[in-house]
Amino acid sequence: MNPSSPASTPAPDLWRDYGAPASQTRPAPSRLRWDWYRSAGPDEALLGDVTGRDVAELGAGSARQAAYVAEVLKPARVIALDSSATQHDRSVALYGDVPRLELVHADAAAYLAAHPDTLDVAYSIFGAVDFCDPKTLLPAIAAALRAGGRLTFSTLGHYNNGRPPATDCRPADIPMCLPDGSSGTLQRWVLDTAVWEGLLDGAGFDLVASETVHDLGPEGGKAMTTCLFVARKRVEPSASPVRRPQMGEGDL
Repeated sequence: MNPSSPASTPAPDLWRDYGAPASQTRPAPSRLRWDWYRSAGPDEALLGDVTGRDVAELGAGSARQAAYVAEVLKPARVIALDSSATQHDRSVALYGDVPRLELVHADAAAYLAAHPDTLDVAYSIFGAVDFCDPKTLLPAIAAALRAGGRLTFSTLGHYNNGRPPATDCRPADIPMCLPDGSSGTLQRWVLDTAVWEGLLDGAGFDLVASETVHDLGPEGGKAMTTCLFVARKRVEPSASPVRRPQMGEGDL
């Protein structure tokens, strides 16, 4: 560091207070849910059979969902990735002893790009896919997945205020309160289904299935729409082998 340069100020942990548990008691496992209110729609079947496979949750938060996958679905391992130091510390305190669960504090796109061909399944439940530039993250996921690997994610079908999703790949600035009490913003990608499909195709994925779940939530709550996507890393056709001419074909 140049002595004459001021020390850089660390960026605030935007997720410090998000989902802070009332106690440090580990919640009991429950079924994996993908919709906003965790009350409707498909369950862990969207992941496919993960028995003995290498799985990653992108934006795992306190790792409750990743712990469920590790404990109940019996993969070879689950890598729970989160860029928030606070959320990572919570995950270690709550689930650090769960077999087959690896808790990693890292930016999802950077980690995945640095670990090519190491995963069979990646998933995000309103996680990193919502909060990272998909033009960077989706290719990184494709790189980390083995050929034919599966990506499943849920994302908002519209903004919290009811505004429709963006029809091009651009984020919205979401206002939030920073840990020091000041106001800040967080970027979130809330995109139209057709935009997601185009991004998946461009990153090397074939769309397997998509579904929209309309979730009314608790009585008096806000109606929300969740979009679900299941995609498979495209298996590129191998180059055709060079065919040697047979006797009698051409000039030998």
